[in-house]
Amino acid sequence: MPTAILLMILGAFGYAWWNAGRAAAERAEQFGREACRTAGVQWLDQTVHVVAMRLCRHENGWLGLERTFRFDYSLNGHDRHIGRLTLRGDRMVMFSGPVMPSAREIEG
Repeated sequence: MPTAILLMILGAFGYAWWNAGRAAAERAEQFGREACRTAGVQWLDQTVHVVAMRLCRHENGWLGLERTFRFDYSLNGHDRHIGRLTLRGDRMVMFSGPVMPSAREIEG
């Protein structure tokens, strides 16, 4: 009987871990897609990939995970560039990727 309870607890923990990871990946995909749309570039491969994960302390003092994701985008459809973003919980704390062209670049 204790083995079954332990397996259920481990199963619940595994499901919670997987569910939180999927939610973070979906949030990262939203941020990446929006950045690409705003910058006028093409989002490639329709997905993001987690490349790093570490423990961090949130603003409220609780321990949590910080996940770094990688995504690809193209400026003209013939090239490929790498973008990265870091989520602490569901909040983006770092972004490196396509940016909207400045007014000077558009005029010149």
